[in-house]
Amino acid sequence: MQKTMTSVTIVYHSGYGHTAAQAAAVLEGVQSVPGVSAQLIRVEDVENHWETLDRSDAIVFGSPTYMGSVSGPFKTFMDATSRRWLQQAWKDKIAAGFTNSGSLSGDKLNTLVQLAIFAAQHGMLWVGQAELPAGRADDAINRIGSMLGAAAQSDHGSTGPSEGDLATARRFGARVAQAAQRWQRGATT
Repeated sequence: MQKTMTSVTIVYHSGYGHTAAQAAAVLEGVQSVPGVSAQLIRVEDVENHWETLDRSDAIVFGSPTYMGSVSGPFKTFMDATSRRWLQQAWKDKIAAGFTNSGSLSGDKLNTLVQLAIFAAQHGMLWVGQAELPAGRADDAINRIGSMLGAAAQSDHGSTGPSEGDLATARRFGARVAQAAQRWQRGATT
């Protein structure tokens, strides 16, 4: 029996580059798992990549938290998926999400809940964060204490998330990739 490669696509919006840095870290984590291919897609470019999303075994959604919610461009992407919803094109795919905001809370949980509900609307299976909080230092794993998805904080005017937040994103990407592999194996046996 020929082994098939598991595919994970990360679709994200980044207004200031901070969420893009987080997306790149998630990608690194996904790519660290043997037998998994990964791709980043900016929501601004999604019109050229609907088939990639449809073929993916897992989709990871990433958006900055603006005013306690996903960004406007990410919401536009969500609304544009209604045809896929009607066709159930993403049913039984693995889903996960990540977010970044300028303040420590920033109401990031609401964004992750919004992403999880969006995935549920599509009949997807949500994978949360498994890393226990390891403290509040900038280099601590899951320093935000988020379990629904990966969360990061970037000070206004900073170059991006802390090293701990990026390490958390890498571990999160690996977790999603491993879950997608397990789910795909179970579907083919």
